[in-house]
Amino acid sequence: MGDDTSSNKPEVVPIFAPQTLIVVASLFLAAVCVAILVFFTRRKSKSNGNLLLLVGPPDGGKTAILSMLVYDQALPTHTSLQVNASSVAVPRKRTLTVVDIPGHPRIRNQVNEHIANSKAIAFVVDASTISRNGPVVAEHLHMILNAITSLPPSQVLPSLLILAHKSDLVKSGTTSSTIEALAINRVKTILERELEKRRASQSGGVGVEELGEEGARTELGGLECSGEKGVFRFDAWEGGEVVFLGTSVKTGKSVEEKDGVDGLASLREWMEDNA
Repeated sequence: MGDDTSSNKPEVVPIFAPQTLIVVASLFLAAVCVAILVFFTRRKSKSNGNLLLLVGPPDGGKTAILSMLVYDQALPTHTSLQVNASSVAVPRKRTLTVVDIPGHPRIRNQVNEHIANSKAIAFVVDASTISRNGPVVAEHLHMILNAITSLPPSQVLPSLLILAHKSDLVKSGTTSSTIEALAINRVKTILERELEKRRASQSGGVGVEELGEEGARTELGGLECSGEKGVFRFDAWEGGEVVFLGTSVKTGKSVEEKDGVDGLASLREWMEDNA
């Protein structure tokens, strides 16, 4: 009877055969590798768009930059309240459409209408006043970072340029090249500090919001960074590489009239290399 009892015990059958587990593990590993490849490809690939968006707070110099790129002369301007666009020829018979988007809080969200077709976004900062209005500038930049990182995963992200503009107005007794470096360092340092404050507020449970076109407030993201504690640094931003350039424009003067000094030389060079 004891023998009958032992012989009637149900046989324990493994849920997954060893071969099945190997296949599942292999598929999982392959999926992880593909995800990593897609992530880095998206970050490093160049967007196929043909728009260069000029964005940033009012009075930063966006319209003067557009005028200089198109006409080789910066005409007197006033604060824009509508989007302006013009085509700019670059070497090898290529063109970029430069779109100047006003920085007024009620209009600046129009960047979302163009971002899907953009090759790059140039955030224009007045380097001579950033020390006084850093929080306001950082709020606008936060909106741009959120817009970039909110694009669909299948879309290659546009490049992000931050122009430390009006670098010629930054007070320094050094050479022009050093002045540009000083302007870039000032803009980068202040914006990193202010964006980190916004990130820390979010981490502490305080929502960071943006005032939309109709007065509605929407919570912003886009400040995620790799590294210890996720402290915001442009070099570690998960949205991709951020390029800083020092620029300047003399209103009413062409490059020739400025003794051949082109304050947009670094921007033109970037356009030639990346258009």
